[in-house]
Order: sequence, then C-alpha cells, then structure tokens
Amino acid sequence: MATGQDTQAKSGGGAGRTRGRPRSFDRATALEKALLAFWQHGYEATSVSDLTRVMGIGAPSLYAAFGDKQSLFDEVVRVYTGTHGAFGARALEEEPTAREGIARMLREAAAEYTDRSHPQGCMIIHAATNCTNPEVEALLRDRRNANIAAIESRIRADIAAGLLPAGTDAAALARHTGAVIQGMSQQARDGARREELEALAEIAMAIWPHD
Repeated sequence: MATGQDTQAKSGGGAGRTRGRPRSFDRATALEKALLAFWQHGYEATSVSDLTRVMGIGAPSLYAAFGDKQSLFDEVVRVYTGTHGAFGARALEEEPTAREGIARMLREAAAEYTDRSHPQGCMIIHAATNCTNPEVEALLRDRRNANIAAIESRIRADIAAGLLPAGTDAAALARHTGAVIQGMSQQARDGARREELEALAEIAMAIWPHD
C-alpha cells in the first residue's frame, strides 16, 4: 500500500515539478514563425499574444528565450537579413560588375517578393508600416540605408575601375535602385506577378550609363 508521502510524490509532487519545468521548443523554428508573423502584419500590428500563438509557446517562455517583443524583432531582422533577404548582398558580392549585380538583385527581388511560400514583399520594408516605436523605426531605416550604401560603394568601385563613366552619379544611381526595390516590394504586396516585376526591373536597368 502506498503511503501518503508516496502518493504525494507520484501525484502532487510530480505534477508540481512537471508544471515548473520550462516548455521545450525548437528555437530556430519559433524564430521563423515569428519572422513570418512580423513579415505579414508589420511590427506594430503583431502583438505578443499573436507571437505566442504562432510560435506555439507561452509568454513566459518567449520572454525567457528572446526577451521582450522588440528584442525578439531585433533577432528576427538578423535572421531575415541572413536568409530571405540575403539575395541582394550576395548578388553584389558575386557578380563581376555593379551593373550585373544590380540586374541580378532586381531579378531575384521579383522572384523573392512574389514567392507564395511566405508573405509577399520585403520584411524590412513592410515591418515599418505604421510603426510608432522609434528604436524599431531606426533599426529598419538603418538597414535600408545600409543596403543603399552598399550599392553606392559597388558603383563607386566600378567608376574607379573605369567600368562606368567617370561622371556617373553613384549616390543618385544607388538611391534609384533603392526606390525601385521598395516599389517592387509594395507592388508585390498589392498582387503584382513575378513577370510584371521582372519587366519593371528591365526598365530600371535601361537608365544605367554606358561607357
């Protein structure tokens, strides 16, 4: 016969320890689900309760693993930049000229932004919609400006190498590319098809100066 102490160990005591044990989850999977939520709805419109629901964890686990909503978003931005949003930097790095790098970047943006396996457009652009958090606004703005700066740097390198005319306005050309990318993102959100964005990309490249 079980004693009262045994019964407590098997029921109340064991249950207490089970309730106190942190819920296990796959961190990378939870991050990807949070990324998709922020990408679809934007930073401001995505609540902590939305995040815990899609991530499949409780609020205490979210705070313990990621900190607050803003800290989680900071990590999501890093993940996005290294995965879904990595095509731009990769194109600039791998192609032999700025022209070819930008042309590839725009083609891949057309494909990525219209891919139906995830929300349309660019998360770095869309997550800023109606955002009232100045730190998050600054984070996203800095990311966008860093992308334009990388494009400008690549253009300047080609000017110095004689691959583009000496009078090329590198800053204006880089900002033009950034504006096209941002416009493609919004048009993808509005339902533009991949081939439509590819046609837009071709027109955008037609303004590039020639030797």
